Amino acid sequence: MSRIVKKSIPLLILLFLIGASVYFYQKSKILLPEQMYRLQPISQGDVVQTVSANGTLNPVTLINVGAQVSGRVNKLFVDFNDHVEKNQILLTLEPELFNAQIGQSQGNVRNAQASVDLAIANEARMRTLFTQDYASKQDLDQSVQALKSARAQLETARGQLLRDNTNLSYSIIRSPVSGVVVDRVVDVGQTVAASFQTPTLIKIAQDLSKMQIDTSFAEADIGNIKVGQKAKFSVDAFQSRTFEGTVKQLRLNPTVITNVVTYDVVISVDNSEKILLPGMTAYVNIMVAKHDNVMLTPNAALRFKPKQDDNQTSSASSADAKNHGQHGSKKKPGQEDLLSGKVYVIRDGKLTPIRISLGISDGRFTEFTSKDIKLNDQVIVGENQANDTSSPSASSMKFRMF
Repeated sequence: MSRIVKKSIPLLILLFLIGASVYFYQKSKILLPEQMYRLQPISQGDVVQTVSANGTLNPVTLINVGAQVSGRVNKLFVDFNDHVEKNQILLTLEPELFNAQIGQSQGNVRNAQASVDLAIANEARMRTLFTQDYASKQDLDQSVQALKSARAQLETARGQLLRDNTNLSYSIIRSPVSGVVVDRVVDVGQTVAASFQTPTLIKIAQDLSKMQIDTSFAEADIGNIKVGQKAKFSVDAFQSRTFEGTVKQLRLNPTVITNVVTYDVVISVDNSEKILLPGMTAYVNIMVAKHDNVMLTPNAALRFKPKQDDNQTSSASSADAKNHGQHGSKKKPGQEDLLSGKVYVIRDGKLTPIRISLGISDGRFTEFTSKDIKLNDQVIVGENQANDTSSPSASSMKFRMF
């Protein structure tokens, strides 16, 4: 027996040493709460709340120049980006057909004039015969009626001639305003048909030094937008530069797409440098609120929820609800989530939730008030990756150790 005991002593010592090594190894792996979580201090400063949307830059006044008559384009006097003056000729249609119609109408006018002259002579002759009792009253009335009919036909022919002359003038397309040609959709030789709808031939921007952004904001944001508010925007063409504008109009007509309601907001823009072009996409931010020198918490701290102590969290929520009930305050569903939040701090080596009242946010930091937290206190914004025991490497380590 003594020999067996002597042989087992080294084995027992080896097992003891292995157990002690495992114990101290596991103890050394236990992290402090400060090492398990990522922390960020509470700060104090200014916060600006904005609402954002995308829009399109457009001229304030864009004229679609069309044609009231049909015809083939004969001459084109302007092109893209040309500056034009009011009443300047832009293009002309072939005038041959219009001249032919004018010639025909002029012939009709001369024919009607001859009929009028004949009717006047007949009416005068018949009136003389009537006074001499050589013509009846009926013959006189017929001559008077023939004169009136001839004069009516003359007026009709003159109206037709006036219409044909007007159509000829319409074949010369002039600019209604002074501006810049931003689009031209016709070429020489192209036929313009103006049967039911006036076709658009040329688009003229009246003044590119003043432009506007047409944007669509969600109904949740429209209540914070007011006429006269300052707006900042950027465009892809000048990514390193920020431009400014002013809210000009909130259009009351809503747009509903797949049950999403948006409202058009027009923002006026000063383009005195004329570097902003029509059609550019603008990324707009409108400042709706600004608070100075307030307590700020990172938004990541408001989103953080610990994976452990779920029962404690639910019991704490029940306790909060009970306390609210004792004080007789009743809130509508979702109201507490909008006005308050929860952050976690480490106190006495433990995670401690603190309820705070929330204000405005700029997307990174949120204004808050609380008696239980002060400036430079460290709040938890996330867990360290080394603390994630659910990773495959940690699971395999446990499996090999045991």
